[in-house]
Amino acid sequence: MLVYEYMPNGSLDTFICSQCDFYPSFLICLVWRRRFNIIVGVARGLLYLHRDSRLTIIHRDLKASNVLLDRKMNPKISDFGMARTFGEEQFLEKTKRIVGTYGYMSPEYAVDGIFSIKSDVFSFGVLVLEIVCGRRNREFHHPDHHFNLIGHAWKLWVEGKAQELIDEQMEDSFPLSEVMRCIQVGLLCVQKCPEDRPTMSYVLLMLDSESATLLPPREPGFYLERIPYGKSIIINRAEYSANEISETLLEGR
Repeated sequence: MLVYEYMPNGSLDTFICSQCDFYPSFLICLVWRRRFNIIVGVARGLLYLHRDSRLTIIHRDLKASNVLLDRKMNPKISDFGMARTFGEEQFLEKTKRIVGTYGYMSPEYAVDGIFSIKSDVFSFGVLVLEIVCGRRNREFHHPDHHFNLIGHAWKLWVEGKAQELIDEQMEDSFPLSEVMRCIQVGLLCVQKCPEDRPTMSYVLLMLDSESATLLPPREPGFYLERIPYGKSIIINRAEYSANEISETLLEGR
């Protein structure tokens, strides 16, 4: 049995999806200041897990539905059923059993089973982009391309149109420079190579200080266009249909 402090505002997942049919009045609550406070709160929670707790803790399943919101909309990271602890001299680990949620997994973990604090940083980056955009990564669709939200954000960034990523539900007046800084931080966190991603301590510095230097982000992980349903692909002159599946256990049985 898990006993949690009561969280009257449920999970962040309810607020992120701008097309949610349930409790549409909730969307009014997510003004930019609340969104930014949630981003910073989750960052502080991850920093505690990675650096300030007695053991280094890798969450491995950070996502919107695992961020609970209290009465004042303060975020609390929940669901540590997949978490792993590291020793003092341990920096990464490899597993044959891939667990977690696709769309938030880092490339090195989803493909090779390698996880570290940088795996959580990747998940945090996805979460930041979702909070800014108001859309879920895996459910994101655009009429002009077949990228997920990460790919769409990177495409806009390269084209100098990152401002278009901002949720249309946002209030009319908000600090644009702060929102753009969050977009850049999110893209820095989802970079393909773990070595390029910042630590959570530097993420907090970038979020809290306007004087902090932000490097230009590099290409993110999973920057590939999806093949839409109903389309087919040609492999060795043979035609196959393309379907999207999810795997949570990559072991032979």
